[in-house]
Amino acid sequence: MTRPTDAQDTRSRLLAAAETLFAERGSEAVSLREIGRAAGARNVLAAQYWFTDRDGLIRALLDRHRGEIEAHRHALLDAYEAAGPTDPVAGLHELAGALVRPLAVELEQGAAGAGYLRTLADLLTRREPTVEPLGVGEPGDSMARWRALLAPLLDPAAVDLHRRFHTLRFVAVELAHRAQDTGRSDHRLFVSQLVDAAAGLLAAGVSEQTRRLQAERRGPASPDVPRDGGDAGHHGGAHDVGGDRSDAQ
Repeated sequence: MTRPTDAQDTRSRLLAAAETLFAERGSEAVSLREIGRAAGARNVLAAQYWFTDRDGLIRALLDRHRGEIEAHRHALLDAYEAAGPTDPVAGLHELAGALVRPLAVELEQGAAGAGYLRTLADLLTRREPTVEPLGVGEPGDSMARWRALLAPLLDPAAVDLHRRFHTLRFVAVELAHRAQDTGRSDHRLFVSQLVDAAAGLLAAGVSEQTRRLQAERRGPASPDVPRDGGDAGHHGGAHDVGGDRSDAQ
């Protein structure tokens, strides 16, 4: 009979193997059988047994990291709210930090962190991800709180054009690339400038040309058909962090 501790060890080894392989090759380029072999499982179908399919495994991998990231982001948002009203530029920079810094901790976690960051970036760059990457919509979701605190500081046109999602995707891809550089151990400068870049992207103005094209895209307002925008998204999940990925451009 398989003891509970042995079973949990098998599950942990499968997740660790997935993190390592996903960090090297991406979450779509690795089969469940490869993960089973890399984990040293006696049954190459062990990953299917534990996670049912690739999506189930990816959800479990994300969940393995989500708790600490969520707690860290909530702590930063607590501090932001406790400080009270601030200069909008400073506020945007603080909220950019609340996006970047909890994720950047994964740079210190070796292959496990690199696998998480690569998987997150993979999901956020897919047009229709089958797995929600950030727990959006779950109780206590820190990203919904981040969105709400950020919205009053943004140009409404930028919100309409999904600036929050674009910033999130930029940050995730940059962190995933950084995690591939295993020769670097001091990430402080990188993380600081990534916060600066994210703040700059959030604060960037919307040009008159972009506003005109945006108005053309919308067409005449109709009382029966809501206009695109407001980060509402059309597909839920990760899109709701910053809106539908496809309609902004």
